[in-house]
Amino acid sequence: MENTTLLMNIIWTMLGAFLVYFMQAGFAMVETGFTRAKNAGNICMKNMMDFVLGSLFFFILGFPLMFGKNIAGIIGGSGFFNPYSLADADGMLNGLPIGVFMIFHTVFCATSATIVSGAMAERTKFSSYLIYSAAISIFIYPVTGHWIWGGGWLSELGFHDFAGSTAVHMVGGVCAFVGAKIVGPRLGKYNSDGTPNAIPGHNIPLGALGVFILWFCWFGFNCGSTTAASLNLGDIAITTNLAAAASTFVTLLFTWARYGKPDVSMTLNGALAGLVAITAGCDVVTPYEAVIIGVIAGFIVVFAIEFIDKVVRVDDPVGAVGVHGCCGLVGTLLTGVFGEGCTFIAQLIGVASVLVYTAVLAFIIFTAIKLTIGLRVTDQEQLDGLDMHEHGMTAYSGFRIDK
Repeated sequence: MENTTLLMNIIWTMLGAFLVYFMQAGFAMVETGFTRAKNAGNICMKNMMDFVLGSLFFFILGFPLMFGKNIAGIIGGSGFFNPYSLADADGMLNGLPIGVFMIFHTVFCATSATIVSGAMAERTKFSSYLIYSAAISIFIYPVTGHWIWGGGWLSELGFHDFAGSTAVHMVGGVCAFVGAKIVGPRLGKYNSDGTPNAIPGHNIPLGALGVFILWFCWFGFNCGSTTAASLNLGDIAITTNLAAAASTFVTLLFTWARYGKPDVSMTLNGALAGLVAITAGCDVVTPYEAVIIGVIAGFIVVFAIEFIDKVVRVDDPVGAVGVHGCCGLVGTLLTGVFGEGCTFIAQLIGVASVLVYTAVLAFIIFTAIKLTIGLRVTDQEQLDGLDMHEHGMTAYSGFRIDK
């Protein structure tokens, strides 16, 4: 019976990992659809390399930093270049074979890294982006992940982030904000008086496909975080789905009232907002509490994207900061309001500490890249498109693409 239970846990966790891996395809489609055709190939390359570099550097350095021997609750300090040494005599770590546990957290790391791609799209050097992608997998995600999931000080404090509203999404959102701010806006985004211009994406159906993929894979993200074939899988799936549905519907109605017509791209982001917000507390809230969290996220994502675009004047082509950064933060705090056994103070301390650490490290990383090899492509490269200048190709060969 014990072996059967372990086998079921392995199968379920691996299935969750494979679903989370496929989220890379969802992010690639969302970001490609919400940006211009002349940069589509570049977007796909960045999403691919997020997973490639995340896999390599998380294996040799990130995983040991996250799950190695605990040093003062701050960081892991063993297993570097040989993470399999962290397993016990039976090859197990945290109740699973170490390879199973490691691949599950590898795909989570890559998800956090890829959130930044969309926010910095259409004006970032490919070589510079590769350096950042490796850096988040070494210096940012594993450290805050250790605090939350690796036996660090936040887990001791009682901070609850079941599947990563803060550990994955807010971390990615904060990095996205800092990166987009430092690299600067796209040409033509802002007028001389600071008012923004809309730069529409070239393929909304592709963006919608990405959202459908992400919603589907989110069941692996949240339900898979049990890392066990437990009896509450259905409950987690229900809260996840209800929050997403409520957020989507509220965003549709709110944009309809605010803009005169239901906004397609904002409604698609509304779905992601609800998914991000429920991820922290999907295991400790009731279905109706999940609906409330989704409703709040539906309003938050609209206000956040507008505020970042019009007031802060940070150019985020896909709304990644509003969706992942803001809704990840709010969802984690609301877990302290609604979540059984959770406290608001612990949630607030956790969110604040992760935000500050991530912002400082991201600022250092992006500033160092900017001052050395540079972050931004030339104006002419922006006008012509990154596909041609960075990769020597066009994503839609044989079709006339003017934008």
